[in-house]
Amino acid sequence: MNQWLDERLNISRLNDKFLRKAFPVHHTYFLGEITLFSLIVLLLTGVFLALSYEPSTRLVPSFLDKTAMVPAAYSSILRINYMPFGDMLRRIHHWSANLMVAASILHMMRIYFTGSFKKPREINWWIGMLLLVFTIITAVTGYSLPYDNFAKTTLGVVVGIVQSVPWVGDWLAQAAFGGKFALDNAYMIPRVYGYHIMLLPAILLGLTGAHMLIMIKQKHTQPQYAKRIAYKKIVGVPLSTQQTPIALMLAFLMAGIVILFAAFIPVHPVEVFGPASDNPVANIKPDWYLLWIFGVLEMIPASAKFTLFGGEIGPEFIGGIVIATLVLMVMLAVPVFDQSKENLYYSENPTDHPKRLAGGVAFFALLLVWSVAGYKNDFQWPVAPFYILTVVAPLVAYFVTIAIVRGIKSFRAADERDLTQAAAADD
Repeated sequence: MNQWLDERLNISRLNDKFLRKAFPVHHTYFLGEITLFSLIVLLLTGVFLALSYEPSTRLVPSFLDKTAMVPAAYSSILRINYMPFGDMLRRIHHWSANLMVAASILHMMRIYFTGSFKKPREINWWIGMLLLVFTIITAVTGYSLPYDNFAKTTLGVVVGIVQSVPWVGDWLAQAAFGGKFALDNAYMIPRVYGYHIMLLPAILLGLTGAHMLIMIKQKHTQPQYAKRIAYKKIVGVPLSTQQTPIALMLAFLMAGIVILFAAFIPVHPVEVFGPASDNPVANIKPDWYLLWIFGVLEMIPASAKFTLFGGEIGPEFIGGIVIATLVLMVMLAVPVFDQSKENLYYSENPTDHPKRLAGGVAFFALLLVWSVAGYKNDFQWPVAPFYILTVVAPLVAYFVTIAIVRGIKSFRAADERDLTQAAAADD
């Protein structure tokens, strides 16, 4: 049988070319695999949830109270919650989405701080950035689907940001959401549902496939220890016999952790917020990975408006579009700012590149300041300190990081001198 299949499918060549691929043995390299496993769990749980979800705003009797008329999308979520394991599936879907975003961010941090985005891997850095962006967009469309009052308010914020684009904002919003944002818009939820279960997953799968194919073609950057073992040789364990069992154990461990979270931590109680209405929920906040954009919007005064060539530039456009785009462009431009003339074979020690390390720390300090600003109204904080921290916090983080790296290097130099002197004394 094996010979028959090999003659027709050339399985031996597939084994030699792909299944024997060597994977580096280092714990940080599993972050990309966790992202992939999370996507698989999201697709599987999403299929089961889609079978019971009704993407419609038509009014139907509530699943819990037949005398109350609610949107069909909202009622179907209530029905899912009371199905056997229905609420559990929603929780697993929710936490897997959060895990995928977190693993993606940590994976990109590993790539950035070790310089693994350099030649010839610039394209994969850009694909990874697009994967992160579309993962977040997919999550946003997902928590709009229950169409409870929280989801409708959130969707209203998204529509408002799209509408803020000068000159074409209204047209863009109506094209994206099937008409004006209103309770009686029968096309809005089906449109968002189509994005969430068809368009965006197709983009994610396409980008993931491209990301993995390029990675297989170019191979991983090797950990520093590989340089000492076999210079410019691929050091690792083969996919088919060793990496696959390790990956399966990681997948089961990840699934167990997600299920534990789902078992004990509830998510988005739609019954508390009630069905969608024209009374928005006060002081809502996005998930943690978008809190920095919310903080920027909180910092920009409502009076920050001006007209340019007949189009209005307002705070939603400045915070939600311009600043968010600038942040994304900075991240996409990383391989342009830090280039290498030769192909990079080994991951770089972050402390050997203090400016890049300090720049990354400063960047995250800035996002942290903006994220904390998202709680400004909750604690009645004045906005002025956040303007100051927007400038001061990244600068302090940058120079403190530089100082720490210099201290580490001085300790290393002192240790090397001690070793040299000890060796000389022995002679």
